[in-house]
Amino acid sequence: MRPLFKGIAVEKLAKVRAGLRHAFAVQPENQPLSIDDVQLLERIAETIVKRGMAAPATMFLESMGPMNFLGSQALHFMTPIIDCAFNVKEVEQVARLLERRDTVTRLIAIIEAKSAPKGATAQ
Repeated sequence: MRPLFKGIAVEKLAKVRAGLRHAFAVQPENQPLSIDDVQLLERIAETIVKRGMAAPATMFLESMGPMNFLGSQALHFMTPIIDCAFNVKEVEQVARLLERRDTVTRLIAIIEAKSAPKGATAQ
């Protein structure tokens, strides 16, 4: 009877280990964004550049980059409240984008590209 109990315990321990192995896994950064996601990032960057906020937005995004996942969770939490002022679909899309680690760096790159002088060359 003893070996049976030991076998069950080993089996359960193996299941727990398998579950914990992927508990904190994140998606690879190189997954392509959908066309809608890229268009949304382009609109956000265009709005930031039109208002002359490229430098402050870039500085803010770079400093808050590691906190993007917490920002996405806050947006998910606040969606019922802010649906009066914003499009719920876009708020949920932004929250989903912020869950990815590479979205903030992509947004910064788009903002910098749009705010660069027309005659400037990339180095």
